[in-house]
Amino acid sequence: MGALIAKIAVSAATYWLDRPYDYVVPEELQQQIMPGMRVRVPFARGNRLCEGLVLALSEHSDYEKLKSVSALLDKEPVLSAELIKLALFMRERFFCTVYDAAKTMLPVGLWFDSEGRQRVNDKMLEMARLAVSVEDATAALAAKRLRSPQQANLLEQLCAFEALPVKDMLNFTGASRRSLKALVDCELVELYNREIYRRPETYTGEAQPLPELNREQNEAFKGIDALSTAGAGAALLFGVTGSGKTSVYIHLIAQMLKRDKGVILLVPEIALTPQMLHTFSSHFGDEIAVLHSSLSVGERYDEWKRIKAGKAHVVIGTRSAVFAPVENLSLIIIDEEQEETYKSENTPRYHARDIAKFRCAKAACLLLLGSATPDICSMHSADSGKYKLFTLKQRYNDMALPQVEIVDMKRELRRGNGSDISELLRQRLAENIDRGEQSILFINRRGAHKLVSCVDCGHIYKCPRCSVSLTYHSKRRRLMCHYCGYSIPVDDCCPECGGILQFSGTGTQNVEQQVKELFEGVEVLRVDSDTVTPAGDHEKLFERFRNEHIPVMVGTQMVTKGLNFDNVTLVGVIDADQSLYAGNHRAGERTFSMITQVIGRSGRGEKPGRAVIQTFTPENETIIQAARQDYMEFYNSEIDLRRIQNAPPFADIFSITATGTDEDTVMRACTEIRNSLFPLGRERRDMRILGPVPLPVVKVNNRYRYRVYVCCKSDAQIRACISDILTRFSGDKRFRGVSVFADNDPVD
Repeated sequence: MGALIAKIAVSAATYWLDRPYDYVVPEELQQQIMPGMRVRVPFARGNRLCEGLVLALSEHSDYEKLKSVSALLDKEPVLSAELIKLALFMRERFFCTVYDAAKTMLPVGLWFDSEGRQRVNDKMLEMARLAVSVEDATAALAAKRLRSPQQANLLEQLCAFEALPVKDMLNFTGASRRSLKALVDCELVELYNREIYRRPETYTGEAQPLPELNREQNEAFKGIDALSTAGAGAALLFGVTGSGKTSVYIHLIAQMLKRDKGVILLVPEIALTPQMLHTFSSHFGDEIAVLHSSLSVGERYDEWKRIKAGKAHVVIGTRSAVFAPVENLSLIIIDEEQEETYKSENTPRYHARDIAKFRCAKAACLLLLGSATPDICSMHSADSGKYKLFTLKQRYNDMALPQVEIVDMKRELRRGNGSDISELLRQRLAENIDRGEQSILFINRRGAHKLVSCVDCGHIYKCPRCSVSLTYHSKRRRLMCHYCGYSIPVDDCCPECGGILQFSGTGTQNVEQQVKELFEGVEVLRVDSDTVTPAGDHEKLFERFRNEHIPVMVGTQMVTKGLNFDNVTLVGVIDADQSLYAGNHRAGERTFSMITQVIGRSGRGEKPGRAVIQTFTPENETIIQAARQDYMEFYNSEIDLRRIQNAPPFADIFSITATGTDEDTVMRACTEIRNSLFPLGRERRDMRILGPVPLPVVKVNNRYRYRVYVCCKSDAQIRACISDILTRFSGDKRFRGVSVFADNDPVD
């Protein structure tokens, strides 16, 4: 055979060295190797063996001296041609290597440890079956009944069933493994291994009928279904909280399955996945697969294999599920699409919505975005006709939206109420407790107190590794840094002067304690990252709240979206101003969305809902609009502000961030980056360069962080310029020890 050249993305290649490398495929591997397979190849001068991904095969190379592929690591491709193209797209858009992009798409269990072994092996079950006909086995059974009763019992079981797990069969019959081996030696029985999948817990009852749709839901379903058959496109399902968007999703998925098509449904929080999984598996059974980080490594690996093998056609999961290798993909649904959790904060810094757009364009399928508070950019796309808009204006049960009351906390202070529970909220909580109804209190800060200081000398407890104050956690009586994990016990008095310590800035633990003091004997459930672990404790907490009718739940943003509790009739928003003045162009949008979403948890059953918003700025327009649940009024005022700011959707924002242990060196690096952008900035009238500026938390874990922003329309020219800056700075000896990375539309 002639020479065969593999174009390979090498794992050891850094961003500035990243390109397809040519390798000769040895003759003995030419029949097996295919694009999408992983290989082991020698790299760099030392010929260190490392992993690589085959991107393409060719008979020609521009280079004369080529190294050879050392070994194949897969028996079949792990990435399809579509996903290889996606990896190349991610390298160009998100400033990462092709291999980093590919690694993001694949489950952890598929990768190899330091000794070259796959992290997770297939789970196999030892099975037994007859090696002869039932008639011959029956005859042998009769002959062995007296002399070998255990062998006879085993044969009797196998005559009744086609195949049985060896362990179960031996336990049931009481036979020994020696008896089974005797049957195998006589060639009456054969043993084999059957793969079984490690699966998360799903609904196992009878299949439930599809939910009935009201007029609005049915119109939306029919319109979206028609759009899904028209090729690549995008739609926005805008529905008030409790309008039944999930029911529309269920009908759409049922329609896709009738056509033998595949669907991906993304949810923003792991906390929502168990509830979604139960709902959808009750309708679609084993057609459902789930992908999220709370699963064990083995479960994620096996779910990925089920999807790739075509045994599951509907995938539910968080951000990374957008990469699922679904066959005949026809629909990608992103629920609560405005949530920032869809944006990755680690390399590659992708947004699930951008990945979904690419996959839908390549697979000629539909992207459906769903939300009660859509992202401003998404609503602008719908408003301008780029997306098709479908609206659900009424709640599915025809109940009114919650009645909302705003409390001025400045007035509460003047009245002598220095607690975090206003008098009005206390009254509403008492009424709910008396009626046996449940309440949710939302504050987006965990711990007990944000700040601990001395009233005499002003000393503040700060993290020695980060530029933040330590948060007091009352349960363990410790001060903790929420960025690096640094922790110390709290002192009885000021360590500087011996003065009295003052605790300020409330959190979930403090609110929980205040509610318990106000209502003695009333159980309060707290849901935050201190009470919830990645192992799925959120599901147990929510089930407790539902089944045990716990009167009050206090939580962070985990409780703001997607949850459906029929008996919750009151929501209290503590410190609604907390995210309003964050100094980011999204501050108003985040605040409006968070308040609107959590208010929507109230009154979702047959009982009317109420909400109380506590704020120090009751006249703020965003607070008033959130209280009215008036998204369109908020959108109209926000889009005008974005137009003035030339912020998304009217321009894209790129950030180039430098981090290092020496602050002066980091600042000089950022200054050099800014100066490198000036030549292009003089050519482009739409381009603004801002910075260098420190990040809101300038030091994290002893590394300083500064950033340069570039505001302009995203195109190949600006992306190539930023890529060139990253490449040049990686080898600049003046900035040794400084790491530089870029991001498109950062969330922090």
